[in-house]
Amino acid sequence: QVQLVESGGGLVQAGGSLRLSCTASGRTFSDYVMGWFRQAPGKEREFVAAIRWIGGTTYYADSVKGRFTISRDNAKTTVYLQMNSLKPEDTAVYYCAVDTMYINAQRMGVANRYDYWGEGTQVTVSS
Repeated sequence: QVQLVESGGGLVQAGGSLRLSCTASGRTFSDYVMGWFRQAPGKEREFVAAIRWIGGTTYYADSVKGRFTISRDNAKTTVYLQMNSLKPEDTAVYYCAVDTMYINAQRMGVANRYDYWGEGTQVTVSS
């Protein structure tokens, strides 16, 4: 089993920044991916960003490219999502997830590839 604990959500004005963190514990895997997804009220869960643990390959949704940055701390088994230039449409619950086997960059954006999910953290951007 893998446990994921997210933190860093909150309320911010449009144009502001937040940094989300997600720390993983439990089983380890040789070549895995950690990703961020989000779900706004009344909408489906959507991919935000992901990072391959070996080598650090990253993949972003078009809607956040240039504004969000995903990074990792190997020693802490923690992934971060730095969110800048936030917009009201970024308001959602943000979920951290683990895909236990990297396939390719495009698959990093597919939600049903992910095996473990965190509880989520609320991000609210006011206009």
